[in-house]
Amino acid sequence: MYPCQVPKVPSPIVRQALIERAAELLTRREPVTIRSLVAGTDASTMAIYTHFDGMPGLWRAVRQEGFTRLAVELAALKATRDPVRDVMAYGATYLSHALAHPDLYRAMFDARFELDDPEAADATFAVFIASASRARDLGRLASHTDPFALATRMWAMGHGWAMLVINGVLPLSALADHVPPMATALLVDAGTWVEYGLLADHMDAGLGDRYLAADGAVTGVGEIDGRLVAIAAYDF
Repeated sequence: MYPCQVPKVPSPIVRQALIERAAELLTRREPVTIRSLVAGTDASTMAIYTHFDGMPGLWRAVRQEGFTRLAVELAALKATRDPVRDVMAYGATYLSHALAHPDLYRAMFDARFELDDPEAADATFAVFIASASRARDLGRLASHTDPFALATRMWAMGHGWAMLVINGVLPLSALADHVPPMATALLVDAGTWVEYGLLADHMDAGLGDRYLAADGAVTGVGEIDGRLVAIAAYDF
């Protein structure tokens, strides 16, 4: 009998630990190398090849992890009787996810690496489409609304704002100033949205000159299928 090396059996626990480690390094903006990945874990450097067939496979898994975490956050939101509110709530959760995991979020859209489960990633977008469809069917949106097109515009807007803030081009405060009116404008007939009380201050005389923003609610008018509607919504 000659001694031989027993092949390592992939372990789901080790695999997840390495993905979490990569996400942690990304968050801390530290170099992601094979040695830095296994540091602090019980895994050897060969674990990268055992579980991912090398670094490209790991990056595919890290990219998938971003969508997995987003799916968990979206699933925590329960559908309400107001599908328009649901669309906005999904959008707010998407932005929160991006801001909480900026480097992981960047990896989610690194198309150089294929996703291991693209259908699971697509499911995070499907919730937007489903809510938009329900809103249209209930008359809350124009009858000619294309749910897929609306969801795409909402995603593109949110993604753009997320990247601008994550990369430091715009401050975090810009989200509250601009995203709610832009999102509202997508939900009414093009060009009809008029907002009132933009960046309003308080109206409490007892507070004197003390500044206290009172623009926590978005209010205005617009048209849906030519019908004039008044709109009021909390600023996410």
